Amino acid sequence: MQSENPIIADFVKVANSAAGTLAGMGREARDNARERMKEAMGGLDFVSREEFDAVKDMAAKAREHAEALEARVAALEAKG
Repeated sequence: MQSENPIIADFVKVANSAAGTLAGMGREARDNARERMKEAMGGLDFVSREEFDAVKDMAAKAREHAEALEARVAALEAKG
């Protein structure tokens, strides 16, 4: 049977506690960094993908409409 040295047992407890604390601090630091990045990026006026796609579709329709109007004007000018 192996006898347990109290100094070694205390050291193991402290080491385990320190490892748990360091792991928790790492998670907290990562979460804080992620939050700060979100805050920083939020102030840069980025648009969502949905907003970008909606504006892109609107621009394409406006371009098609302008081309149709140009064709009508050209046809009217050719007649007159």
